[in-house]
Amino acid sequence: MGVDPSFERCEVWAMFSKTAKPAMRSAAWRVSMWATLAFACGTMVVFIFLQQFVAGDIQRRTDAWLAGEAGVLSDVAERTPKGVLYSRVVGEVAELASREVPHRRGVTSGLNDPVFFLQTAPDGSVGLWVGAGDVNAHFAAVKNSRIVPDTPTSVRITGFDAPFRVVCVRMNNGGQIYLGLSERDQLRVLGKLRLRFVLLWLLIVLIGSTIVFYSTRRVLRHIQNITEAASRIGEADLSSRVPTTGRNDEVSQLAITLNRMLDRIERSVHQLHTITGSLAHDLRSPLTAVRAKLEMSLTAGVRDEESESIVSAIEDMDRLTEFLDKSLDVAEAKANALRLNRATVDLDDLLRVMIELYEPSMSEKGLRVSLCSAGRLEVSADAALLHRTLANLFDNELKHLPASCTVTFSLSASEDSAMLVVEDDGPGFESEVLAQIFQRRVKGRNSTGHGLGLEFVEAVVRVHGGTIEASNGSEGGARLAITFPLAVHSTSPLSPALAHA
Repeated sequence: MGVDPSFERCEVWAMFSKTAKPAMRSAAWRVSMWATLAFACGTMVVFIFLQQFVAGDIQRRTDAWLAGEAGVLSDVAERTPKGVLYSRVVGEVAELASREVPHRRGVTSGLNDPVFFLQTAPDGSVGLWVGAGDVNAHFAAVKNSRIVPDTPTSVRITGFDAPFRVVCVRMNNGGQIYLGLSERDQLRVLGKLRLRFVLLWLLIVLIGSTIVFYSTRRVLRHIQNITEAASRIGEADLSSRVPTTGRNDEVSQLAITLNRMLDRIERSVHQLHTITGSLAHDLRSPLTAVRAKLEMSLTAGVRDEESESIVSAIEDMDRLTEFLDKSLDVAEAKANALRLNRATVDLDDLLRVMIELYEPSMSEKGLRVSLCSAGRLEVSADAALLHRTLANLFDNELKHLPASCTVTFSLSASEDSAMLVVEDDGPGFESEVLAQIFQRRVKGRNSTGHGLGLEFVEAVVRVHGGTIEASNGSEGGARLAITFPLAVHSTSPLSPALAHA
């Protein structure tokens, strides 16, 4: 092999993942969040409706009490003779009415008295007043409010935080009676009710969201178990099945459907193995027989010109056999039906073995090769298929690179995969075939192969759960970047060491 005798230094690089593989986030939070939001909005609407209903009912009871008491006071005022005792009688009746209203505990008569009684004379002046606060402020407030008789109205009075519910009754002599009840107690009751509603709403939403979250998480855990089992089946064998639950629900039906699909896939793969095995046997047998007869005739002492034809025929027979094997392998790999015997393979050691194997051929053609490796790197792969994959890569370089070119193999590791980068300084991939480089029978104009080499490489890499990308370097030359999953116990090297072959 054309190894540089001066062992010129090759830049060692190890590609580490900058970001860890993102952890899967459960959809239970998202599902429970939306369910909780809908539940919270629904219960909030119900509580608002209840609060409005209670507030309306309290106001209706207040208005009924005001209308009844105002009517009683109007009758008393109409029937009481006008004289020295008129004001005293009507005033005491008004005070008795005010005592029928329950006060807040600890509140006595005074500025916080919730009821006032105001009677106006026929000329519009203040005739009789019973209540707390400034009579002029009350009189001005009710006059400015333009209260419709017998219709309770909310009135704001200077010096009081809470409004008053006021009803007006006309008297026969042209005067008017105003009876007002403060909405302070009503607002206090509604405030306590609103606070209890909010606390109850928060408690219900918290309990509901917890129930929804754990119920959703339990259902999604079954789906996750199915997903993990299905992924293991794809990587190992098709005889395993996803777990099913004893309940006849949607998740159980999903598992049953997947198992039925796996049954069909297993039967199809088995049929494919049977067909490819029979086809390989049926084709190899006559090819082997023909090759044996050609070898026998070659040893039977034929003339020189005939022996050259026989040797050429034997070589064509070998190429046909190789084409047949590779075509069948590609067909199985494309159908994810390759029989994988996974084992722990040291990719660094295998690369060194392959380089030693191809050294004579590459040296004869004048090619140089260098290896940039991070040392021992174990991958989980089928050793035989991995060996054939690397052989295809070396064969491609031998067939398509002109003399005096250099091939560089760079081996590194990320968190959960090994990366092999094959670069050369040759002409690179032709632009018209680069986009379809891994498709069947796609090859360059000057290629003498069958167009199956890179297709086989791509199929093997994909069936191992890896990736492969083809591109041309910025300064020319072809570049292939291949990843393989690391062995379970393998870890990424932390201090790469330079290695040459």
